Amino acid sequence: MKSNAARIAVTGMNAGENPGPGVPVIRALRAEPGFRGEIVGLTYDPLDPGVFMKGLCNHVYLMSYPSEGAGTLRARIQEIHDRTPLDVIIPTLDSELSAYIGIAGELKRMGISTFLPTREGLELRSKAKFSVMGERLGIPVPRGMAVTDPAVLRKPEGLDYPLMVKGQFYDAALARSSMEAEYHFRRLSAQWGLPVVIQEYIEGDEYDVTALGDGSGGLIGAVPMKKLQLTEKGKAWGGVTVRDGAMNRFIRDVMSKLKWRGPCELEIMKRRSDGSLFLLEINPRFPAWCYLSVGAGQNLPWAAVRLALGEEIGVFGEYSVGTMFLRNSIDHIYSMEEYMHMTTAGEVHRTKKIDEVTNEQGTI
Repeated sequence: MKSNAARIAVTGMNAGENPGPGVPVIRALRAEPGFRGEIVGLTYDPLDPGVFMKGLCNHVYLMSYPSEGAGTLRARIQEIHDRTPLDVIIPTLDSELSAYIGIAGELKRMGISTFLPTREGLELRSKAKFSVMGERLGIPVPRGMAVTDPAVLRKPEGLDYPLMVKGQFYDAALARSSMEAEYHFRRLSAQWGLPVVIQEYIEGDEYDVTALGDGSGGLIGAVPMKKLQLTEKGKAWGGVTVRDGAMNRFIRDVMSKLKWRGPCELEIMKRRSDGSLFLLEINPRFPAWCYLSVGAGQNLPWAAVRLALGEEIGVFGEYSVGTMFLRNSIDHIYSMEEYMHMTTAGEVHRTKKIDEVTNEQGTI
């Protein structure tokens, strides 16, 4: 199967205030001049905007939530594959990665390719083991610990306030006192489960990097950016690509030591007092702002598809510095017919070529 004719499934079709990466990943694939294949959206909610956006998906299927387990996921993908044969799947949500890694071998036997982190890599970069990763690999990371008992927060060993309090999958908050820390502990544990992670607060400037590793320590490409606009949860609503020689060397060093396979987002803090660099987080998938990589000259989602299909690709060189992205909210008008079909049948298929529905709603 050649990548330019592949049928590619992508998850994470939510596109609200805290958008998933699915829509920008699909936009990146559509931006590749040679791509003539089809896109299949895999969604967890029939109201996800990516289900209905014009010119995006040829087919969309409703999925069970990741909490249903790997067996349910495999069975649903088999149903979809029987009806709409898939060549590649790109999972884009942290919470589903473990299940996809667990069934990657079965997917391969079905003829479906992936390019995912290893199980060891996924577990090593987890927030609960982040400090251990730093000690084992020599990567500068903030001091921290996993917490299951809020009593620990009254006097955390080896740490002082202020601290960062983080959910095991998503969300983080700054706590200036044990009272604030306990509040965020209960909020985050209720939403994402235990453990909750507390981490040393480092004052400085934060940078985000979308990157793609080859699994052997090599870096296929990476685009760093500085956030310009933030949501209330600190998510990027606008950003600009930057060049920093020390940071680029830091990125290569981190990816080399991790031997990371697949896409990821690195969150890096540059300490204001001395310019030291610290790795704050590794998110094991493309970030929601990954379309910026296309604008900067490195189409990393397309490269991930080619790697999944076993194609040999070169390493990206430079990226365009000073390229900005600004997210916006626009009201789109859709047919109730498509929504009703999505909620009752759990799928939508557009019978027209995707380039013919750019200016009109597709049919079921």
